Amino acid sequence: MTMQSAYRVADELLRDKLRKEAPEALQELEDLNAADVIVTHGQYDHIEQVFGQGGIPCTAVDPRQIDNANLRPDQVIFVNCPGHFSPQGLRKLHQFVEEGGFLFTTDWALKHVVEPAFPGFLEYNGRSTADEVVRVEILDREDPFLSSILGPDDDPQWWLEGSSYPIRVLDPEKVHVLVTSKELGKKYGEPAVFVTFEFAEGRVYHMISHFYLQRTETRTQRHAGSTYTFLQEKGIGEEEFARYAELGADDANLGAVESALTSRGMVSRVLYEKRMQMKRKGDRKKKGTGNDSSKAR
Repeated sequence: MTMQSAYRVADELLRDKLRKEAPEALQELEDLNAADVIVTHGQYDHIEQVFGQGGIPCTAVDPRQIDNANLRPDQVIFVNCPGHFSPQGLRKLHQFVEEGGFLFTTDWALKHVVEPAFPGFLEYNGRSTADEVVRVEILDREDPFLSSILGPDDDPQWWLEGSSYPIRVLDPEKVHVLVTSKELGKKYGEPAVFVTFEFAEGRVYHMISHFYLQRTETRTQRHAGSTYTFLQEKGIGEEEFARYAELGADDANLGAVESALTSRGMVSRVLYEKRMQMKRKGDRKKKGTGNDSSKAR
């Protein structure tokens, strides 16, 4: 129950932080409906479980349903590992992103989806990780969304499930690395953890390992500490502790909640940026202007 409790606590913390520091972003996330977020089932990752615990509406489908799906460019598709699609499904995902959709893939989908559908950006480097936890660093600390969630003293961890696929960046001019790990790079040759690139009108996001973290590791005395210490670090007062206790704060340590908040913050950033992209497109249409030159990295 540790990571399930950690995700519930992290989701509530995310909402509290955004309510205080970025209420417009929180409103955008709360305006999502199930038709906006598509999740394709996988064997090894279960993004839909995190969405369910966090109250994010989504529509879960079998990968085969993508072949004939009526996809819209205002949607985000999350592909659980391993990401097995038919050739028609891959063409459909390519067209979806090309027309403005956002695609989010995890782990083995690097080889099964990103490489064949969007060649020339990323590839699997041919090595496989062990089952271990590594420290990660959020590179884009100036990102207005992530900066409202992750503080300068945070030390987030990332679980690499056995046989995770390291990400080789083929085009550093076009691929933006959002999260990296020196440990990952030292052990497996590639430090990238979470990356993104624009493709035509849309965008692709990919992360190593799985979005649904099934465990974390207490590598320091701080990580083994109380969830309530982490809540205090994030500006949550003791008068709010009872609410967090009901969500399972006593069942998770600081390290687990910190890791859950990192992954939860990543996906929320993706969903928020999709909402902003669609608003920019709407504003352009109203003004009668040309292509959007303000796409966020």
